[in-house]
Amino acid sequence: MEPSWELYRSYLAVLQEGSLSAAARALGLTQPTLGRHIQSLEDTLGFSLFTRSQQGLQPTPAALELRPHAQAMHHAAAALRRAAEGQGAMQGTVRISASEVVGVEVLPPIVTGLRSAHPHLTIELALSNRVHDLLLREADIAVRMARPAQDALVAQRAGDVELGLFAHAKYLRKHGTPKALSELAKHSLIGFDEETPFLRAARKSLPTWRRDAFALRVDSDLAQLALIRAGAGIGVCQVMVARRTPELVRLLPESFTLALETWVTMHEDLRHSVRCKQTFDALYQGLQRHLSASSAL
Repeated sequence: MEPSWELYRSYLAVLQEGSLSAAARALGLTQPTLGRHIQSLEDTLGFSLFTRSQQGLQPTPAALELRPHAQAMHHAAAALRRAAEGQGAMQGTVRISASEVVGVEVLPPIVTGLRSAHPHLTIELALSNRVHDLLLREADIAVRMARPAQDALVAQRAGDVELGLFAHAKYLRKHGTPKALSELAKHSLIGFDEETPFLRAARKSLPTWRRDAFALRVDSDLAQLALIRAGAGIGVCQVMVARRTPELVRLLPESFTLALETWVTMHEDLRHSVRCKQTFDALYQGLQRHLSASSAL
């Protein structure tokens, strides 16, 4: 007999939480019930999913191999639930994926306006630099800084985000202002710990922007922005976002600038969903206004 989604949901919860008790609390179930779910799934599949250790339940190699497939089921179930909530009306839930900085610094006023116009709409913001897979329904709509490659996606380009080098005025008063890109090596640079597509793109016009040159490394755009605002060093950030902090000074704009395409995208199957289409349009128009204001300055 095919295992039910409920059993796979319990298995995923144990994977994520590391113990039966924590997984039971997360799902609102009793520990014995969750234990029976795991045992039933193991009996049906014919192999063990977890082994007990001093650190809690440890997943077997088979459990780890099943994980992406169970996660796909989880995303599909969540998408099905969202679709069922608001058929033919501006109500229900729309899940939006965006980077941390866009989600925190750019989207809030757009989402606020959307919710004011449609108070029965629920918005979920999934903020991460990881690209959520719209084909697997990890999100309904995504704001991306690159053109989507999949044919099954509907996408509109809202404009370009301009990036530049910035430092706080108090940092520059203490350490001086670089007059050329070659002088950046004498300064505290803020960048990523792990190699990213952005790093590779930035190095084409900024060869010194590499991991071993960074005095401060953090894989979070928000943390980098906070460090720049705190006067910790020189970093790259969105020009429009930096201008919200008057003490931030743009450095060497004639030597370094980088434009990232900004796209709003969703699965083509959602074009006929009223709430998704309206949300898509609101995001596109709001981002266009934001980016147009940026380019006009």
